[in-house]
Amino acid sequence: MKRYDLRKLKNEFEPRMKEILGEHNASEVAIFLFEIGDFTAIQKSADLVKECGYELMNSLKFNEVDWTIVVKK
Repeated sequence: MKRYDLRKLKNEFEPRMKEILGEHNASEVAIFLFEIGDFTAIQKSADLVKECGYELMNSLKFNEVDWTIVVKK
């Protein structure tokens, strides 16, 4: 299991997330943290996970601005 904190990227997390998914060891679960802002980031992240051939296992808001998703190949 590997955790990636993309919160500092704010709404510009998609390119980095796509890069990570491309390099990620497919046998490991990946956990991404990002800032949600206006909630469009949640759908963007789900679409990106699907586009990269991963499965979205969990999606969770854990405070006022941060969101966590768990994905696997």
